[in-house]
Amino acid sequence: MVPLRSAMLGLIGAAIGIERSNTKRQQELRSYSVAVQQFCRSSPLRDFHTVQTVPTASAKRPQTRGQALALAGHKANTIITIRDYRCDVMIGAALWGNGHWELEAIADSLRRPEFPLYFGRKSCPLAAPVNPLVCLAKDPTEALKHIEVPEWQRFSGFHERNRRRFPVHSDPVDDIDPPLMREQVPGEPLDRQAWTFGECTVWLLDAGHVDHGNDGDGS
Repeated sequence: MVPLRSAMLGLIGAAIGIERSNTKRQQELRSYSVAVQQFCRSSPLRDFHTVQTVPTASAKRPQTRGQALALAGHKANTIITIRDYRCDVMIGAALWGNGHWELEAIADSLRRPEFPLYFGRKSCPLAAPVNPLVCLAKDPTEALKHIEVPEWQRFSGFHERNRRRFPVHSDPVDDIDPPLMREQVPGEPLDRQAWTFGECTVWLLDAGHVDHGNDGDGS
């Protein structure tokens, strides 16, 4: 599993300092395209939480959740929720497009983010700082090859051939023949406040080779 379009655009929005309530700026992020690649295997982690729910009949129009729980008393119900995480994974990402922000400005924001960078929950920050690089590349696969794997990861057993073991999950790219493998996923962020997403197309590109046409910009 890799973080796809919505996750990466959300990460960039946090780095720039865009509030979820800023609909205009959130929409402007959608003008960029992203590609991600997993560089090493990850391990699953399942987390269990208990949540109290209050029957409507026990607390009508409460002002706060605390008041709702107090009114419900022993009638409050407890349910278990499950969250799944991926641990010890290293992800490479490429970003391109002609949006409101220059790629150099986005790279600077990633180096000095306005808001903490995390995936999914605030309790899950990135394990290491990001290391953005603005480069020229013919396609996302070539752009991802510019990523320098940190030294500490090499000590833990990473080898360069690992890059070719995992496909590149990419937004559609101009001047590249569509691959045979494509997926439709709910990864297009439509409204960050309402937490609604639309479907987007994800190309699965071979990390070792891709046919391309004209040169383009990549980050």
